[in-house]
Amino acid sequence: MSLDARLEVNGQTREYLSKAMPANVYELLESLGLDPPGVVVEVNGDLVKRSDFAKMPLVNGDTVEVVRLVGGG
Repeated sequence: MSLDARLEVNGQTREYLSKAMPANVYELLESLGLDPPGVVVEVNGDLVKRSDFAKMPLVNGDTVEVVRLVGGG
């Protein structure tokens, strides 16, 4: 069984079986163990609103940047 889909996430290539690739930003974050309210996401250079994470589809070859928000004081 060969991997036939890929996403570029924070500069690293992640390969998937096409049926196992996260369908949207929310699923990707879930697979990475990240809490959606604590991150900012760009897909192919476009900022994705947090409210659109579950609506924003991912397709083979997309480039995703995920930045964790860190509070300080």
